[in-house]
Amino acid sequence: MKTHKSSKKRYNILALIFGTVVINYLDRTNISVAASAISESLKLSTIQMGSIFSIFGIAYAALQIPGGIIVDKVRLRFLYAFMLLLWSVATLFQGFVNSFKILLGLRASIGVFEAPSYPANNAIVTKWFPETERASAIAIYTSGQFIGLAFLFPVLTIIQDKVGWRGLLIISGIIGIIWAGVWYVFYRDPDQHKTVSEQELKLIQDGGGFYKERKPNHKKEKFNWNDFSEAFKHKKLWGIYLGQFCMTSMSIFFLTWFPTYLVEYRGLDFIKSGFLASIPFLAAFCGVLLAGFSSDYLIKKGRSAEFARKAPVLFGLSLSTLIVGANFTDSTFLIILFLTIAFFGNGLASITWIFVSLIAPKNIIGLVGGVFNLIGGLSAVIVPFVIGILVQDGDFSPALFFIGSLTVIGFLSFLLIVGQVKRIELPKKKN
Repeated sequence: MKTHKSSKKRYNILALIFGTVVINYLDRTNISVAASAISESLKLSTIQMGSIFSIFGIAYAALQIPGGIIVDKVRLRFLYAFMLLLWSVATLFQGFVNSFKILLGLRASIGVFEAPSYPANNAIVTKWFPETERASAIAIYTSGQFIGLAFLFPVLTIIQDKVGWRGLLIISGIIGIIWAGVWYVFYRDPDQHKTVSEQELKLIQDGGGFYKERKPNHKKEKFNWNDFSEAFKHKKLWGIYLGQFCMTSMSIFFLTWFPTYLVEYRGLDFIKSGFLASIPFLAAFCGVLLAGFSSDYLIKKGRSAEFARKAPVLFGLSLSTLIVGANFTDSTFLIILFLTIAFFGNGLASITWIFVSLIAPKNIIGLVGGVFNLIGGLSAVIVPFVIGILVQDGDFSPALFFIGSLTVIGFLSFLLIVGQVKRIELPKKKN
């Protein structure tokens, strides 16, 4: 029975997603903080470390489409708690490894269990938020990856300095296990939430949210292979898929090789590098929030969806090309400045999930999100490994040129291929 009092439970749900994104990225990136120590302890080469970075992306990408299908079919309260528990246990076990192969396997398992997370985030926001608030909601939970890491990088470096890389991974795993319980206790879909008001549900429905009252005899729709093909046959979907790959590539650099770049290729002290590494993440945090709120503001002021949703992404990708400026200076200040501007731009561009929410056919939001994250996630497979090859001679410049060129391709993809930001309507199924 829904209460008749006014409520804003969607913001509580958003806070839960935000916390989960922070945990998600904690368990993705603690390996990059620990990379130098792990490499020294286990006697690993740059190619092997590149493989460890990339194996997460291989598993993560491979499970995106199945993960997206699962998101469309399974209650997210149970699914997310289950995923969180399993990837956190795998994170914890990394703290006990003495073998390259076992570490590789555990990193792959984290990728498997995290695979449905971002399609799930997008599905939750699409259920709980009207379209006029959706870019802001996506920006807020996406900012979790940046603000979390901005503060986590120096904290993680201090933790590792005190308890070693093994202690760092064990502590990370324990935090995630606790959060899995928090999620299960507090999350509900709109039709299952006991204290959400009828007024809020109406706001969500009238604004294009996907809340539907579940009927007692409601039967779940079976997976349809025709739906699967729809995720691949539309030009505008391929535009956002390619754009996501390019935009994510820069994020992957910062989540994997960035600390190593500062310590091994720019000669910074390990503890100092942790604090300097937090600056670009703070800038990206500001960028994604600015993008989300300004995009929704433009919509409310009557600007077209194409302009309001694309403008922050295109401007952000333009700024991201400045990463190559770090190749032309030895000044620590200027290096951090170029990287900060580039990652601020990446933050501006990081509201790309809004395109899935607004363009994908209604009945396959999770599936399209899975394909979107699959192709974006391929950057986590390709980029770390390619960088490992490019830098093996001791010069990091080709790696930054590589990242910069991908941002140009992403800009052109969103500008020229995506077209009008409008939902794809599928023909009605015949009985």
